[in-house]
Amino acid sequence: MFTGKTLLVTGGTGSFGSTVTKHLIESDIKEIRVFSRDEKKQDDMRRLLGSDKVRFYIGDTRSRESVDNAMKGVDLVFHAAALKQVPSCEFFPMEAVKTNVMGTENVLISAIDHNASNVVVLSTDKAAYPINAMGISKAMMEKVAIAASRNANNTTICCTRYGNVMASRGSVIPLFVEQALKGSPMTVTNPKMTRFMMTLDDSVELVLYAMKNGQPGDIYVQKAPSCYLSDLAEAIKSLLNADSEIKIIGTRHGEKLYETLLTREEFAKAEDLGNYYRVPADNRDLNYNLFFAEGKQVDEQEYNSHNTEILGFEGIKELLMKLPVIRDAVGDRRQ
Repeated sequence: MFTGKTLLVTGGTGSFGSTVTKHLIESDIKEIRVFSRDEKKQDDMRRLLGSDKVRFYIGDTRSRESVDNAMKGVDLVFHAAALKQVPSCEFFPMEAVKTNVMGTENVLISAIDHNASNVVVLSTDKAAYPINAMGISKAMMEKVAIAASRNANNTTICCTRYGNVMASRGSVIPLFVEQALKGSPMTVTNPKMTRFMMTLDDSVELVLYAMKNGQPGDIYVQKAPSCYLSDLAEAIKSLLNADSEIKIIGTRHGEKLYETLLTREEFAKAEDLGNYYRVPADNRDLNYNLFFAEGKQVDEQEYNSHNTEILGFEGIKELLMKLPVIRDAVGDRRQ
């Protein structure tokens, strides 16, 4: 799939971009282009990788000109650039629109104009039943991608959707580790809150699967277990042998009690692929009569972090030990 190809990763210095670049750098890929706004992170990544296969492009998806400059000669695109922090998007919703919606349109139009063969757009659980500005902008991003897929004759555009990735930048696990190591209170917003437990490697596998198998307008979701945030904090506290108290601080701006990866409407038409769900695009046209003549009653349950497999204490610890940040912290405590 990647042999001799040129891949563009927008938001390439982020958690996903860094992981997928390391994953593919040893393959027969011709070139990986890392596109982002942050020159410091690009320089750090350049020094860390030290590979001639990786090229760096400073730019912003809000600028069609900078996207076009990076898109020349590209075969494949992973679109990961986004504003992802729920509270900051709540206070600056138009900034989320400019990056997550309009920036995505720039990437897709550029990919189509430059005849890229495949684009995978990375979305989030918060796009399903969105209650916050970040989720609303991501839901619109998906709609933009699906709409673009209908008219992109030579470019296959599909989406992936996943929850908070364990130990990614801005996620709760690094915060819990930092608090536990300092002996300060571990701040849990709501003990009954659940989150999917998905590693960065899982997210890469999902996106690679979508790249290989995606049809125009598809949305792909990977099945994953979940856990209660209070149990997650207790598991980290146990692994680090910390004496921090668990402090309940209340739900943050725009925060959900649980993550939904598939709505009831999506689950009703989803295809179960074993480790994944595929939601095909609605390919009806603007003949509105069909929307009344071909309706379907939805009785299905949604797929969320409350009704998936919820890990127990030992299961959480076992999964946590797969994370370098946890293994390093445990090793430091034992020295």
